[in-house]
Amino acid sequence: MNTFLRSLTPGQQVGLLFVILFGLLALASTGLLLASLREPPDTPEGDATRAELKTFQGTLRTSWVMATVFWVGWALGESMATLLFAVVAFFALREFVTLSPTRRGDHRSLVLAFFVVLPVQFWLTATEHFNLFTVFIPVYVFLAIPVVSALADDPHRFLERNAKLQWGIMVCVYGMSHVPALLLLEFPNWDSRKNAFLVFFLAIVVQTTMVVQHLASRQLRRKSMLQLRTPGISSSFSWRAWASGVLAGTILGGLLGAITPFKPGQALGMALVACAAGSLGHLVMKALKRDRGATPWGSGMASVTGATGLLDRVDALCFAAPVFFHSVRWYFGL
Repeated sequence: MNTFLRSLTPGQQVGLLFVILFGLLALASTGLLLASLREPPDTPEGDATRAELKTFQGTLRTSWVMATVFWVGWALGESMATLLFAVVAFFALREFVTLSPTRRGDHRSLVLAFFVVLPVQFWLTATEHFNLFTVFIPVYVFLAIPVVSALADDPHRFLERNAKLQWGIMVCVYGMSHVPALLLLEFPNWDSRKNAFLVFFLAIVVQTTMVVQHLASRQLRRKSMLQLRTPGISSSFSWRAWASGVLAGTILGGLLGAITPFKPGQALGMALVACAAGSLGHLVMKALKRDRGATPWGSGMASVTGATGLLDRVDALCFAAPVFFHSVRWYFGL
């Protein structure tokens, strides 16, 4: 098997990765279709089953969309991949802002965020200006947004309004921009045309962590062993379930080390960093949703973005990507 894989060109290896990925998604979709043909009874257990099926349908639908975005981005080159992730960031930020009420005095800041900050951040990504790309939003935009808001002469809840917008930009734009940036890293003795594996590595370990954490919390709840640490924010978060998810994602990362520039120990360490950052970031986003009195980000606003709950699907990735990217750059001196 290894001989066969090594005989393929980098492009063929990445192509094979997408064949396997879409094959797994097709199998999962078929299994979900068969499961949905069995009508659950009208009991509390049946309602729970229907809710679980609905959750998996949403997750699977988003997985198809994200896999297609990855594939189209890879097929059309790094520039198009950056553009596609910019579109995802645009819709995610729109979803975030929709649940964070704004006032007339915020309009100029919103225009700045959507039509200046977002394009500039992804332009810096595509042109590999990594030093400025790293500080553009945390430093310059952090100062610029309040200045523009102050010029609108609206002091009502000034700090709260600006903090919300800055949070949205940090998570949706800054975080998401680090995903295509992974395609542009240049490792010693590694063909950069295979950097799609790096994006796949990040996405699959984070997603695995979230799924295993979810399943572990359900199992612990059934056994009455779930000791909630944050009942006001999450009805399922416990350290035991969190550790199970992070452990599963880390082990998977170690097993996938061969498709990355990492050695086995490095792959374990990088996967641990990504899984911890992504899962804890997801908890932070839950706290923000509870603050707004919402369950999913897309609740009741399907027509706003056309991708209800998109931010729910990518929030962990938005937190994991910058931590993973800068850890890799720091460790390998890139």
